[in-house]
Amino acid sequence: RLRILSEIAGCGCDPVTVNELAERIGLSQPTISHHLKKLTECGLIAREQQGRTVTHTVRPEVFAELRAILQMD
Repeated sequence: RLRILSEIAGCGCDPVTVNELAERIGLSQPTISHHLKKLTECGLIAREQQGRTVTHTVRPEVFAELRAILQMD
């Protein structure tokens, strides 16, 4: 899941499809879909559907909050 999250974050604000992630990471589409569902459920990524195409993006507000927590001394 960290690898998937890293790939999505690497795209910045550009949405990415399941098939694009599967190709980049080298895992099957069903495996990627399963992990994307879990990442969406925990609020780390956003899912958007347009017709038959589903894309995923990072939720910048969540990452900003995580970054702030991790940098606390």
